[in-house]
Amino acid sequence: MGAVGELGFDDLTAKARLRDAAMRLFAEHGVEATSIRDIAKAVGVSGGLVRHHFGSKEALRDACDTYALTQLVRFKEQAAGGGQAAGPQFLSAGQPVLLRYFVRSMLDGSPSAREMFSQMVAQAEDWLEANHPDGIADRHAYCAVLVAMELGALMMREQLSTVLGADMLEPEGLVRLARAKVEFYSTPLLNPKAAATALAAIDQLQQSPPKRRPTRKAKR
Repeated sequence: MGAVGELGFDDLTAKARLRDAAMRLFAEHGVEATSIRDIAKAVGVSGGLVRHHFGSKEALRDACDTYALTQLVRFKEQAAGGGQAAGPQFLSAGQPVLLRYFVRSMLDGSPSAREMFSQMVAQAEDWLEANHPDGIADRHAYCAVLVAMELGALMMREQLSTVLGADMLEPEGLVRLARAKVEFYSTPLLNPKAAATALAAIDQLQQSPPKRRPTRKAKR
């Protein structure tokens, strides 16, 4: 485990250190398997201080979710703007922990994880509206698929890392994956004619969806 506070770029208070420690432990072991005592021990404080700042483990997880989403937006905005986001030091500075946290949350299958996914989709919609206001017929579905694809890649960390020859959440693998993603998103897989044909067929299906066959009752 790295030094406590590694995730807190501009907030190294005791509360932030507890949050960062919780994120690492939640990412590694899951929320259910991590106790308040574990989190307090990682920071070198008492469990009472955790409760003083957050009240409960559930409230602490909510704080971790909020922070993770805020940092994700920060990473995306800086990556879109270039500059330090292009360097491997930026890519590895706390981001792997955030990515592991997102993966564990999605695998968790809890209401909190579902809410986090919904928030990520909403943030993607905001970004799409600001940067590509035209050309997407169903923005909500588009963003839902986009977020699912991003998280799906993270959930296949072991397989992707094996194929890439480097851990996708460590600097070498992360930079290589980032380049592949930029090329993936900037290179159309369908030519305009093929895309138009496919969209026309889908539009027709949406206007006249196929009728379901009546369910046959089982013979007694």
